Amino acid sequence: MTPVRPDTEGLTKAQSQESARERALSWLRQVSGELSTATIKRLEDTLPWYSEMPPGRRSAVGLVAQAGITSFISWLEGTASTPWIAAADVFGSAPRELLRSVSLQQTLQLIRVVVTVVEERAADDEMLQEAILKYSRDIAFAAADVYARAAEARGLWDARLEALVVDSILSGEYDDELPSRIAALGWHGHGEVAVLVGTAPKQLEVDQVRRTARHMDADVLVGVQGSRLVVVIGRSTPRDDVPEGEDPVSFTAIAQALEPLFGEGHLVLGNEVPGVVDASTSAKAALAGFAVARAWRGVPRPALADDLLPERALAGDPLARSALVQRIYVPLKDQSTELLQTLWCYLDTGRSLEATARELFVHPNTVRYRLRRVADIIGWDATHARDALIVQSALILGAMSESATGRRRITPRR
Repeated sequence: MTPVRPDTEGLTKAQSQESARERALSWLRQVSGELSTATIKRLEDTLPWYSEMPPGRRSAVGLVAQAGITSFISWLEGTASTPWIAAADVFGSAPRELLRSVSLQQTLQLIRVVVTVVEERAADDEMLQEAILKYSRDIAFAAADVYARAAEARGLWDARLEALVVDSILSGEYDDELPSRIAALGWHGHGEVAVLVGTAPKQLEVDQVRRTARHMDADVLVGVQGSRLVVVIGRSTPRDDVPEGEDPVSFTAIAQALEPLFGEGHLVLGNEVPGVVDASTSAKAALAGFAVARAWRGVPRPALADDLLPERALAGDPLARSALVQRIYVPLKDQSTELLQTLWCYLDTGRSLEATARELFVHPNTVRYRLRRVADIIGWDATHARDALIVQSALILGAMSESATGRRRITPRR
């Protein structure tokens, strides 16, 4: 049997590598302070955002750079089991608020500066150059991991906060903290707001909802209430910034763009309100309309909550009853009893111009003229079937409200 000779060459190579590592460590320990100082100087010379930082944040960034050098020495010594663990320790010295003020891109620029400074000082050491290359790769991954975890936590927090804000809007429980919560979500809406209510799809793509809204120059708050999807819509461009001669994008157009992202079923858009803190009024109208939309056989998608006023009023919605009286009955009564009488007669005779003219002893053209004036005043045209239902409901509710008011004014005799 041939005897096995020891691998003296391999042993010598391992010893040589260990000796080189010890020399590199000894050198790094001696110049670590100089490397930190040179790194800070390089940051000031090459990164404008670093020089513009407040002193406290510059100090925190400097601590991260120094921790990177110290962590590299610990890893090279073998006290840190993997580069990943050693690199992750670098960001432990950074205050949590630093993640909000320093972006991932800026952090990678910081890592590049630190690595460049160390590489320049160790240009003649091949072993150290290889170690720096491996360590810099892992510290870059560690930085991405830290920011990814922070973004994930922020996303979960934002989702919970957004759900809380939408709940507050739907319930109408306004408090002084609502504007600050909305601002914390990065709300970019300006001016008027409207609420869109529909059925939630099986798989909701919230990001797609936001992208579609941004394409329509709008911002949204999204909430899921059981099987319902609620979207609070606001225009991103203030009305005063809209170019002269152009109209701001309508909420109906925005709702039509968002319509494919809802599930099957009815879709109702609430009325416009002055601002997001008043969105509960629009939400209540949209929810009430969504609940009764099935009563309108030809309901469009999306439908306006105002177009569902008769169904909402029959269902007992006080907002719908008040809207019908205040927006139709009261203006007509204040304008002309003649117009109100003509409208009553026209609806009672089955929307017949000739029958109305005979009852009022006027020409049919006079009836047509008065009906056009009615449409100009209230915005609904009684010659159309759907509008006639809305107008007739308003007349009935207006008459009922006057009767109730008259009864309350009668004082019984003693």
